[in-house]
Amino acid sequence: MLGTIPFPDGMGGSVYFCYPDQSGMAVWQLLGFVTNEKPSAIFKISGLKSGKGSQHPFGAMNLPQTPTVAQIGISVELLETLAQQTPVASAAVSSVDSFTEFTQKMLDNFYNFASSFAVTQAQMTPNPSEAFIPANVVLKWYENFQRRLTQNPLFWKT
Repeated sequence: MLGTIPFPDGMGGSVYFCYPDQSGMAVWQLLGFVTNEKPSAIFKISGLKSGKGSQHPFGAMNLPQTPTVAQIGISVELLETLAQQTPVASAAVSSVDSFTEFTQKMLDNFYNFASSFAVTQAQMTPNPSEAFIPANVVLKWYENFQRRLTQNPLFWKT
């Protein structure tokens, strides 16, 4: 499992993640697989649904169940078997690169933050030391930035 010894020919490993549900029962979820051709993988586990497990090979094992411990299970199986398995959708690696994903989340966060301070003109109290930016200007900037990011994620470098 350290990557120094390959799987036997025609074999690979299903990768499962387990954490207990509210009642303390083990819930195993298939994340994906590793093979000699793909010896490592990064799986997202932050979006896994509690209590929604999948069929797994660990049920017959006498593993101690501690209600607060997560476990990882690797099941060595035939490559044909691995190809037929369906991992949980939320564990799939995003096809959007991390910079684009970060930028989109940053845009959303900024827009939500700025919008939380929106007031109507009637609610505004004059204060000569403060500048106000109309919410529609922020929205227009937000939409333009998203459009440009979609067209070319590196547009900001030019």
